[in-house]
Amino acid sequence: MDLLKKTKQLCQEHDIKPARSRGQSFLISEDVYDKIIQAADLKPDDTILEVGPGLGFLTERLAKAAKQVVAVEIDKKLVQVLEKRLKEQGIGNVEVVKEDILKISAKELSSGYPELSSERCYKIAANLPYNITSIFLRKFLSGEQKPKSMTLMLQKEVAERIVAKPGKMSLLSVSVQFYAEPKIVEQVGKENFWPEPEVDSAVVNLTPHPPLIRKERGSEKEFFRLVKFGFSARRKMLKNNLAGGLRISQDKAEDLIKKAGFNPKARAQELSVKDWIKLFGEFEGNVV
Repeated sequence: MDLLKKTKQLCQEHDIKPARSRGQSFLISEDVYDKIIQAADLKPDDTILEVGPGLGFLTERLAKAAKQVVAVEIDKKLVQVLEKRLKEQGIGNVEVVKEDILKISAKELSSGYPELSSERCYKIAANLPYNITSIFLRKFLSGEQKPKSMTLMLQKEVAERIVAKPGKMSLLSVSVQFYAEPKIVEQVGKENFWPEPEVDSAVVNLTPHPPLIRKERGSEKEFFRLVKFGFSARRKMLKNNLAGGLRISQDKAEDLIKKAGFNPKARAQELSVKDWIKLFGEFEGNVV
C-alpha cells in the first residue's frame, strides 16, 4: 500500500487539512508502523488504548494483534474517517471514542471500558501530537490506572531527554524515570511523515515500575517539589537552588547534601532518580 498516496486521498475526500503548526503530521511508513507493533509486544488477550489514531493505519494493525482497541480521537473529521474505514474492513474489535484524552478522567474512561480499570492490564500505543507529550505522560504515569506499557512516537529531542543519563538529566527525565523505565526503540526521520515536520521523531517504550518512594517516606508531591527546586537554575550548584527554593541557609543545604552522600558543588543534572530519592530522605522535613 502506498501510504502517502492513501493519506493524501483520504484527506482530500474528507476535507482534512493537517497543520504543521499544531504538530499534525501523518506517519506514512509501513516499516515504522511494523516497528511500533513489534515494540508494543502485543499479546492476543491485550487491550490497547490508542491515543490520536488519526486515519487508522496503526489502529488496524493493533486490532489484528490484540483482543480490543479503544481509540481516543479529538478531531470529528478523523473520527468519521476512522469509523468508516474500520467498517469497510470489517474490523469489529475497535471502539472509537471522540474525546480529548487530556480532559477525560481515568474513572470516566474505565467506566465505559472495564479492561482499562484494573491496574497494569492494558497497554498504550500512540503517535502523540508533540504539544501534549508532557501532560499526557504525567496523566498516565502518575495516575491510579497505570498501563502495563506505553509505546509512543515522540519528538526525537523529547525522547532523548526522557532517556537521559546522569550528567544530562532534566526535570522531564527525572519525572518519567521516577515512574517508568524508558527506552528508545527506533529513530524515525521526518521524511516518514506527511506533511513533513521540522524535526525527527523516535519510538519510545516505557515500562512502569513499582513506586520508588514508600508512603512513610513522604509524598510524591513533596519529592517533585524538591526536584523542581533543584532544576530551577541549571547553571547553579544544587545547594544554591535548594537553599533558595526551600528558604533555608546555604550552610544547611550543603550539610544535608553531604549527609545524603553527594558533593555540595554538584548540579541537578548530575543526579539519577535514585540519587534524588536519597537526597529527599535528608531534605523531606524541609519540603513544605
